[in-house]
Amino acid sequence: ILLGHERSLTQIKYNKEGDLLFSCSKDHVINVWYTHNGERLGTYDGHNGTVWTVDVDSESKFLVSGSADNCMKLWNVATGKCLFTWEFPTAVKRVAFNEDDDRIVCITEQRMGHQCAVRVFDINREGDGTDQSEEPTYMFNPVGSKATVCAFPYMDGLILTGHESGKVALFDMKTGDEVLNNERAHMDTVTDLQLSTDRTYFITSSKDKTARLHDTKTLMVLKTYSTETPLNSAAIAPKRPYVLLGGGQEAMSVTTTSLRQGKFETRFWHKVFEEEVGRVKGHFGPINTIAVHPAGTSYSSGGEDGFVRVHHFDESYWKAKPYGDLEIE
Repeated sequence: ILLGHERSLTQIKYNKEGDLLFSCSKDHVINVWYTHNGERLGTYDGHNGTVWTVDVDSESKFLVSGSADNCMKLWNVATGKCLFTWEFPTAVKRVAFNEDDDRIVCITEQRMGHQCAVRVFDINREGDGTDQSEEPTYMFNPVGSKATVCAFPYMDGLILTGHESGKVALFDMKTGDEVLNNERAHMDTVTDLQLSTDRTYFITSSKDKTARLHDTKTLMVLKTYSTETPLNSAAIAPKRPYVLLGGGQEAMSVTTTSLRQGKFETRFWHKVFEEEVGRVKGHFGPINTIAVHPAGTSYSSGGEDGFVRVHHFDESYWKAKPYGDLEIE
């Protein structure tokens, strides 16, 4: 159990090697931990509001974070130094690096007369990283329902988004046109979006109590995992056919139910057969964010209770035969 936050977790993220885990929460602090022993390596201090989102590049050189103080910050992972700050009219709800680490996409909130905006920044990786452009390379306002989550798919020049209405869409980064959408991907707000390792498919979780696997190119729903509780996060386990879902009732209505009904467990579902295969208990409140180690050897969950729990899979997890006696090549 990692104790480093005083308030509920908003997002956790492993680096590419999986030896570091970044966590951010409503207490304005971003922490970084060693995953093998849970030791805290350090913090990234500088935000003056809830830190909603964090992402790290594949070299673990730069970290980017978005916060309710209307800022997006670029950090040096090794030193904890803030390299650059972008300021916006409203809060930053989601940030993500692209595959080549030279671009960042961010979503800002729809508030106070400002529309929800998606901005793409080119990141200058030369030198110490302090020389960045203030202005976004591209910027557009998604028409209709506001975007809540975003990522770079494997197709060049496109941005993948999930929306408050439950739709998922692909936008042309340069023109801001909606290239493709699936209006009925979910019936309620999309709360999380995580890509597979090769970015060809992705999983979304939603308040409509389902998580869904989609094809990145066509946005078709491939699989649906239906639970009886609103979901806040969903992740794909590499090397094994499982997906992990986390959620629970809204924090405000939790006190009215017993622990069992609050359902604060990480749920394991079989990715292909759409069957629930196991649950892991632990949190004293809804699970807000889940991340799986890139090698698939462990996973972490961050809860409304302010704790991050790191779970290492035991031997039986690798020995189990999720397809029965069938051997998958």
